[in-house]
Amino acid sequence: MKNILIIRATGSIGNAVRQMFLRKTDAQLTLFSRRVNRLKLNTSREKAISGSVTDDTELALAVKSQDFVFVALSGDMKTFAEHIVKVMDQENVQRLVFITTMGIYQEIPSWLGDSPEPYSNSILRPFREAADLIEQSDLNYTIVRPGWYTNGPVNYEITQKGEPFGGHDVSRNSIADYVVKLSENNTLDNRSSVGINEG
Repeated sequence: MKNILIIRATGSIGNAVRQMFLRKTDAQLTLFSRRVNRLKLNTSREKAISGSVTDDTELALAVKSQDFVFVALSGDMKTFAEHIVKVMDQENVQRLVFITTMGIYQEIPSWLGDSPEPYSNSILRPFREAADLIEQSDLNYTIVRPGWYTNGPVNYEITQKGEPFGGHDVSRNSIADYVVKLSENNTLDNRSSVGINEG
């Protein structure tokens, strides 16, 4: 039985990942968010910790003794990544799955109807900086670069860094399914940056 930490469990991706873990695994979940009072817990399998990613003491309390850390944040991504890498190293927790966004490597092909140009550097830069920082760490990471979120069924394909992005959209359930697979397969896409889009 694995111990799984979901950082920003109250977000739409965090919640989708949480529900997929509850449905498909017997993992014990720690839910970390600034607003955990919004969560109705399955007390036999879940606990909630209220805190900020930029408070190392609060973050360490959540990270301690975890097998797998999942992160889906928005905002000051580089600063968030710095704190997460630091605290995971401090607590000797290695496995990190971190959501960024498509386009950070200019991997969006023109046939999708979007070239990299519509995405201003100011939008993508924080995600790229976070990805670069994680790639430079000694963690066992998977950086996930999703397309635009939908509420569709599980149906997706994965592209590796350096390959053109495969499609414009991806469902939250598809992301959640892939994250659960990463937690169950210790060698799947280790130290990789992957795109995920509708299959």
